[in-house]
Amino acid sequence: MAQIALFGLIANRMVKEAVQIEAGGNYFHFYAAGIVITLLYSMAVFISYDIYEEADHGVIEYLLSLPISRRELVLGRAIGGGLRSFLYVAPLMLIVLLMIGITNPFRILIAFAALFLFAFGVSGMSITIAVSIKSHDRFDILLGALNAFIVRLSTTMYPVAFMPEQYATLAQFNPLTFAADIFRWGAGLEASLLANPFLSVLGILMFFSVFTFLGIIFYERQLEGGGWR
Repeated sequence: MAQIALFGLIANRMVKEAVQIEAGGNYFHFYAAGIVITLLYSMAVFISYDIYEEADHGVIEYLLSLPISRRELVLGRAIGGGLRSFLYVAPLMLIVLLMIGITNPFRILIAFAALFLFAFGVSGMSITIAVSIKSHDRFDILLGALNAFIVRLSTTMYPVAFMPEQYATLAQFNPLTFAADIFRWGAGLEASLLANPFLSVLGILMFFSVFTFLGIIFYERQLEGGGWR
């Protein structure tokens, strides 16, 4: 809230009129919606830290002794990470939507459903990286580098029209861009969209499917591999 209220309002007064136009006529609303998606992504990534903590305290061995399959365990981890992050960010989402103005509740429901799949996919991506590395320190370094690129090479904070051409190309295929677009569409900020809402939903579905599948495979194979550091 502080970042939206302080930096968002200051940046809104600083940006050029052309940026306001590309942002749908109001950069502050554009920025506030983008911050919600950035926070949702950041919270979903945190599921990996739970996995490392479980490994450090021997909880993984206990979980493996329960009468559930490894696949169910992995799915539960991914769903739990996505649901927790979505519930954590939901109050801020509602505040931003009330600030922008709710015009179409049906659109918002579609956007929320897509964003839950997005959070689910981010959890799967985080799990895939964590169990592949099995090192808390290396994961921290890689995650910091990944976040620096994936957040900034998206339309969460600024319109794609003002990015260098090579960055703009990458931003169009960034899952955070798809998520930001679908949330802005749900909020009625159609003029700021980079792509058709259908394409954004399709991109989120592909992201969700790929990393959920990878997360299941990697977690199942590495769960008893030892060597967690």
